[in-house]
Amino acid sequence: MNAADLTLFVNVADAGSFNKAAQQAGLSTPALSKRISKLEQDLGAQLIHRTTRRLSLTEAGESLYVHAKNIEGQVSDAIASVSAFSQGLTGTIKMSVPTISGELLLAEAVAEFCQKYPNITVDMRLENDFVDLVGEGLDLAIRTGKLEDSSLIAKPLIQSNWVVCCSPSYIERYGEVGDLEALRDHNCLAYTYQAQGSFDWRFTRSNIEESVRISGSFATNNAQALRKAALAGFGIVYVPRCCVYEDLQQGKLVTILPDYQPRRLGVYAIYPFTKYLPEKLRLLIEHIKQAYQDKKAYF
Repeated sequence: MNAADLTLFVNVADAGSFNKAAQQAGLSTPALSKRISKLEQDLGAQLIHRTTRRLSLTEAGESLYVHAKNIEGQVSDAIASVSAFSQGLTGTIKMSVPTISGELLLAEAVAEFCQKYPNITVDMRLENDFVDLVGEGLDLAIRTGKLEDSSLIAKPLIQSNWVVCCSPSYIERYGEVGDLEALRDHNCLAYTYQAQGSFDWRFTRSNIEESVRISGSFATNNAQALRKAALAGFGIVYVPRCCVYEDLQQGKLVTILPDYQPRRLGVYAIYPFTKYLPEKLRLLIEHIKQAYQDKKAYF
């Protein structure tokens, strides 16, 4: 018995067929069947129930499968650990990024990365949905907020501070906002991209969390659409500071409620779990992290 026979056994169990497993292994079906029979003989136990229509694992086979699958994974990890050092910086990286960061800095940063490593191609999607990385064949995603899927790895890039703001013309027309309760009497424009809290604006004051239920005439899942509505004086918005930073600097928008601390969320590079991160992906994540740090004032 050797590790190769255990791998063949796992292949048969996964394929549910000797024919399919044999094709995958590049063996004839009789040769594969003989290898499995020899494995059963060496172990002194029947591993597979064979019928003309289907096969199934015996109790002993189920037990061996769990351990053999683990061995197969360890072998793959061992090979990957060596490949991480020897592989060339080539190939394609598929990634998904949020529209705000994509337009603000990632389009330029990733293009710069591709210029630095000409044998790497990056396919970057700008979208705000929480994507299924494995299901959609993505290598990397940049996302803001808490990570719900424990099978993914999240590397912190930067902290994103939010602001509640409006145009000076809105204040001139409707007056100052003194406290959270006063927001109920104003036209608050909701950012519906968030998984929760679109209409419940949360703040912290003196280490105590407070919230207020807002309402308004306009809601959208696009931060730039909210920004334009605020610039035009239509209402108050609660958005990531990075998307209105230049407007605040130029006085086109002003922050309100200075005694209240708006929310703060982490921005992360997220990728499927692996013990040995490919070098090209590690380099891209580091490059992206530096791009965020270079625009730290925006966040």
